[in-house]
Amino acid sequence: MSGAALLERTVRRREAISAALLLGPATILVCVTMVAPLALLARYSLNRFDPTQLMVTALTLQNYTRFVSDAFFLSVLGTTIRVSVIVTASCLILGIPMAWRLARTESRWKSAYVMAIVLPLFIGATTRTAGWMILFARGGMLDVTTRTVFGVESLRLMNTELAVVVGIVSINLPFTILTLQAVFEGIDPRLEEAAASMGAAPVRSFQRVVLPLAMPGVLIAAALCFILAMNAFATPLLLGGPRFQMMAPLLYWEFSTNNDWPFAGVLAFVLMASTLALTLLANAVVPRRYRAR
Repeated sequence: MSGAALLERTVRRREAISAALLLGPATILVCVTMVAPLALLARYSLNRFDPTQLMVTALTLQNYTRFVSDAFFLSVLGTTIRVSVIVTASCLILGIPMAWRLARTESRWKSAYVMAIVLPLFIGATTRTAGWMILFARGGMLDVTTRTVFGVESLRLMNTELAVVVGIVSINLPFTILTLQAVFEGIDPRLEEAAASMGAAPVRSFQRVVLPLAMPGVLIAAALCFILAMNAFATPLLLGGPRFQMMAPLLYWEFSTNNDWPFAGVLAFVLMASTLALTLLANAVVPRRYRAR
């Protein structure tokens, strides 16, 4: 073996050792804090539940069969997906214009605008949801205003899907805007000027120039919003009421109230799998359809 080859092998070995030293602690931490609990949860999901003995050690797919064969649990999963899609679409419709305008503004108040978007994140989701409860409740601010000004009877927004959607959108929208703002700031504004010089209207310039370049970031923002909506807990529980069911509150109910840990594990894995599958499907289909246009 020549000296150059030996030197190259030594350098590669040192780089591999350096990479292992850098990645090793993080990898171990991820395995301990995420992979190990998921493996334990997967084992629990294969156990059997008994009302008197609670969790009984077994190896059965009965819990998964129960979920697939029960129309109630399938409807809860469908409601969760529907609400998450509506929330994601609403956040993108509201967030894209705001993020683009914020990225292109040269006002000295830009920092104040960003702070106004970030400020709600300093307040917990439960606290903000409690504020929506006060606003939507019968006899609340919105109810009194509509009856006094417009003469409309009670809107009955509490314990509805609309209230849940509004509450989750208010929580997820700042994350969407901040993600999209960083994407739009990375796009050279001279491209829009070039499109305008060729006669393209601002809307067409944004649609044909800016949006295709921003599509990877838009998909990231959509995936983030969708994942947060799929796993929302406090908002559907407080604004939806006992009759409105989504997967996260149902999972908590099975775990804490019914003490059915095996079926709670099934609900957790179904929620994770459906979230991951739909996110990957959107990331695969949307860019392809957009390129086809």
